[in-house]
Formats: sequence, structure tokens, C-alpha cells
Amino acid sequence: MLKVGIYGASGYTGQELLRLLIGHPETDIMAITSRKFKGMPVSEVYPAFAGMTDLKFVDSSPRQLVSSCDVAFLALPHGEAMLVAPEFVAAGVKVIDLSADFRLRDVSVYETWYTKHAAPDLVEKAVYGLPELYRDDLKNARFVANPGCYPTSIILGLAPLLKDGCINTSSIIADSKSGASGAGRELQLGSLFCEVNEGFKAYKIGSHRHTPEIEQELGRIAKTAIRISFTPHLVPANRGILSTIYADLHSDMSESEIFDIYEKFYGDEKFVRICKPGTLPNISSVRGSNNCDMGIAVDGRTGRVIIVSAIDNLVKGAAGQAVQNMNLMCGLPEDAGLNHISLFP
Repeated sequence: MLKVGIYGASGYTGQELLRLLIGHPETDIMAITSRKFKGMPVSEVYPAFAGMTDLKFVDSSPRQLVSSCDVAFLALPHGEAMLVAPEFVAAGVKVIDLSADFRLRDVSVYETWYTKHAAPDLVEKAVYGLPELYRDDLKNARFVANPGCYPTSIILGLAPLLKDGCINTSSIIADSKSGASGAGRELQLGSLFCEVNEGFKAYKIGSHRHTPEIEQELGRIAKTAIRISFTPHLVPANRGILSTIYADLHSDMSESEIFDIYEKFYGDEKFVRICKPGTLPNISSVRGSNNCDMGIAVDGRTGRVIIVSAIDNLVKGAAGQAVQNMNLMCGLPEDAGLNHISLFP
């Protein structure tokens, strides 16, 4: 059994990791940390875990945990993971960081969008954890930067067309909508029920921190620098991201031709499901699962292709993808602990 720990386990991503790992056939959870809830049973903070685990939150330093863990998940805010990751990595613990601290390859770009980096020498050691694109690298990785939720939905949505050179890379527009859990569990005015319920708003237009991550990975696939227009929105739902992505086609292509490209690219993937022609995904069909559903349409009048992708932001957009990465890193079946049917309705 793999001995695992969750460092920073009291937020939505941390509890989602705990939910998945409790049901994983090959893991034994050694510790879950939280300064705020130190000493409290997890079932008191999250009643859904009543009768499922006796774990209590502990306030432990990395040094206290490294000897008991084979794998450490860092579910910490941006800017905090880089303070503890070096000690886990130096001790030989396999690390999966769910923050943005090690996703950007250029430290100066990270510092432009986030804050001063405390562990720049470790950035080049991190493998970007998108299994559908970097599976072979992940199998040999000891340190993984888990992708962001918006980037996961957009990168997966565009990868086949970029790989085949089908679209004008200067024409990409990504319009994404997220449920309120994407803002985390800490109290924020914009996340209050009365602020979110029956509302639908755009935010951080042209300035969202996921933008450089999206552009970095799209550029790696296309082998050229890419700039996109990215607009996130907040919708009155607990979970889910729906990204609608637009791009100009280089030549006339039918939906069936593009569908074939996606089927070929993702045909063997466990967690990417391509909707049948004429149908489009819905966040209600991926809720609670590690799936990414995609639909394809062509606007022949404008010469544009429209890709719609749907994920659960807490699963494929965070904790589920982290477990998928752990499975690859540790030689386990990639879908171990992740075969959950979506929760509907």
C-alpha cells in the first residue's frame, strides 16, 4: 500500500482528495494537515466523512511527515506550496503540487502574475501533470505540477487541432464558466450565496492568473508562441467548468472530419469522452467524476470551429487529476480509485 499525506487538507480540493483516496484500493492515508482545524476529526469539519474515517487534522511540518509518506499532495494556496515542496522533494517523497507554484516554466512569468518565487531551482524538476499529453514523462516523475482547472478544460479542448495544425493560433478565444467552489472555501464576499445565486458574471477579463499557464501549454503543443483571449465567468453552481473555445480554421473542414481527429487523438483515453456529432456536453454529466466531455461544432459561415469541454473543477480540474498522476508515478493502473460514475441529477 502507498502511504500518502495531504498537506493542507481542509479546503475543497483537500477534502476531494480525501474522498478519492479513502476509496482508492492501493493507498493508506497517513496524515492530513490543517493549522486551522488542528486536532479536530475530519468528520466534524466535513460531516460527509462520518463513519468513513477516524482521521484527525494535524499541524505538522514537512520534516515530521516525510518519514511516513511515499507520496505527498500539496493542497496549499499559491505562494505557500513552494515553501514546503523542497523539503519533501529532498527527502525522496513523490510530490504532487496542486497550486500554481511550479506550473510555469519561466520563473519571471510566474513572478509577474503571482509573487516572488522562493524555490526557482525546483521549477525545472516539475513535470506538468496533464496525463493525456505527458503520460510517459509522468511515469518517471518524482515531482508533478498539477494543472489548473480552467487550463485543463481548454488545453484538452484544443490539443488535437493544434497538433494537426488545423487552426489559426492567433484567433483563439476561450470563454469559460465555473461553479463557485473554484474560489475555494475561505470566506469571500463574491462567493456568498446571495452574491452567486441567480447570478452569472464575468470576472478578471484579460487578467486571470491561469492565462500564462494556458498559453504556455498551447504553445508547447503548437511549437510556437500563442496568445489567447480568455474570459472566465462565475455561474450559480457548486461544481463544474464549461469552456467554449473558438478558433479560425485554416481550411474548410466538416464536423465529421474534425470529429475523426478528436476520436483518433483521444480514442484510447479513459477520461476523455467525445460527444456524438450533434450533441454537446453538460457539466451535470461530469459532476463528481474524473471525466472531460467534449463536443465539436463548425460554423461554416464564419469558418470557425467551436469546441465545448466540460469537467468537474474539483476532480479532473484538481484532485482527480492529482490521483491520476499519482497512479502513473507509482506504476498503478491509471484509473485506480477514479472509476466513479457522474452524479446526476
